[in-house]
Amino acid sequence: MPLSSPPSLGGEATPAGASAEKNAFDSDWDAGDLACGELVLELRLRMRKLNTGQVLRLTALDPGAPADIPAWCRMTSHHLLYSDPAAHLYFIQRP
Repeated sequence: MPLSSPPSLGGEATPAGASAEKNAFDSDWDAGDLACGELVLELRLRMRKLNTGQVLRLTALDPGAPADIPAWCRMTSHHLLYSDPAAHLYFIQRP
Protein backbone atom coordinates (compact mmCIF):
# COMPACT_ATOMS: atom_id res chain seq x y z
CA MET A 1 0.00 0.00 0.00
CA PRO A 2 1.49 3.38 -0.96
CA LEU A 3 2.31 6.02 1.60
CA SER A 4 0.10 9.08 1.77
CA SER A 5 3.01 11.36 1.00
CA PRO A 6 6.31 10.70 -0.76
CA PRO A 7 9.49 10.20 1.19
CA SER A 8 11.92 13.08 1.08
CA LEU A 9 13.85 13.10 -2.16
CA GLY A 10 17.36 13.53 -0.82
CA GLY A 11 18.89 11.33 -3.47
CA GLU A 12 22.05 10.57 -1.56
CA ALA A 13 23.08 7.13 -0.39
CA THR A 14 22.11 6.58 3.22
CA PRO A 15 25.21 6.83 5.40
CA ALA A 16 25.49 4.37 8.27
CA GLY A 17 23.30 5.47 11.15
CA ALA A 18 21.49 8.15 9.15
CA SER A 19 17.76 8.53 9.36
CA ALA A 20 15.81 7.01 6.48
CA GLU A 21 13.54 10.08 6.57
CA LYS A 22 16.42 12.35 5.56
CA ASN A 23 17.74 10.06 2.80
CA ALA A 24 14.88 8.36 1.02
CA PHE A 25 16.79 6.19 -1.43
CA ASP A 26 20.11 4.52 -2.03
CA SER A 27 19.93 4.03 -5.78
CA ASP A 28 18.07 5.78 -8.59
CA TRP A 29 16.99 4.30 -11.92
CA ASP A 30 15.11 5.97 -14.73
CA ALA A 31 13.71 3.04 -16.71
CA GLY A 32 12.19 5.36 -19.30
CA ASP A 33 9.58 3.59 -21.40
CA LEU A 34 10.92 0.03 -21.00
CA ALA A 35 8.02 -2.41 -21.39
CA CYS A 36 6.94 -4.78 -18.64
CA GLY A 37 9.15 -7.76 -19.49
CA GLU A 38 12.37 -5.80 -19.85
CA LEU A 39 11.43 -3.56 -16.93
CA VAL A 40 10.97 -6.34 -14.38
CA LEU A 41 14.03 -8.27 -15.57
CA GLU A 42 16.26 -5.20 -15.20
CA LEU A 43 14.55 -4.29 -11.93
CA ARG A 44 15.43 -7.72 -10.56
CA LEU A 45 19.09 -7.26 -11.48
CA ARG A 46 19.24 -3.78 -9.99
CA MET A 47 17.56 -4.85 -6.74
CA ARG A 48 20.05 -7.73 -6.38
CA LYS A 49 22.88 -5.17 -6.27
CA LEU A 50 21.33 -3.49 -3.22
CA ASN A 51 21.82 -4.63 0.34
CA THR A 52 18.92 -5.65 2.56
CA GLY A 53 16.92 -2.58 3.57
CA GLN A 54 18.24 -0.34 0.81
CA VAL A 55 15.79 1.56 -1.38
CA LEU A 56 15.64 2.04 -5.15
CA ARG A 57 13.87 5.06 -6.59
CA LEU A 58 12.39 3.96 -9.91
CA THR A 59 10.95 6.16 -12.63
CA ALA A 60 8.94 4.06 -15.09
CA LEU A 61 6.92 5.52 -17.97
CA ASP A 62 5.42 2.23 -19.20
CA PRO A 63 1.59 2.45 -19.03
CA GLY A 64 1.53 -0.98 -17.36
CA ALA A 65 3.91 0.01 -14.56
CA PRO A 66 1.19 1.07 -12.06
CA ALA A 67 -0.06 -2.54 -12.08
CA ASP A 68 3.20 -4.35 -12.85
CA ILE A 69 5.47 -2.81 -10.20
CA PRO A 70 3.19 -3.55 -7.20
CA ALA A 71 2.56 -7.07 -8.53
CA TRP A 72 6.31 -7.68 -8.94
CA CYS A 73 6.93 -6.45 -5.41
CA ARG A 74 4.27 -8.79 -3.99
CA MET A 75 5.62 -11.79 -5.91
CA THR A 76 9.23 -11.15 -4.91
CA SER A 77 8.62 -9.98 -1.30
CA HIS A 78 10.10 -6.55 -2.00
CA HIS A 79 8.50 -3.61 -0.19
CA LEU A 80 6.77 -0.96 -2.28
CA LEU A 81 7.25 1.99 0.05
CA TYR A 82 5.67 4.60 -2.19
CA SER A 83 3.93 4.73 -5.52
CA ASP A 84 2.86 7.78 -7.53
CA PRO A 85 1.67 6.57 -10.94
CA ALA A 86 0.94 10.13 -12.10
CA ALA A 87 4.59 11.04 -11.51
CA HIS A 88 5.79 7.60 -12.72
CA LEU A 89 7.64 7.22 -9.41
CA TYR A 90 8.14 4.13 -7.22
CA PHE A 91 10.25 3.58 -4.10
CA ILE A 92 11.12 -0.10 -3.61
CA GLN A 93 12.99 -1.56 -0.64
CA ARG A 94 14.98 -4.77 -0.77
CA PRO A 95 13.87 -7.22 1.94
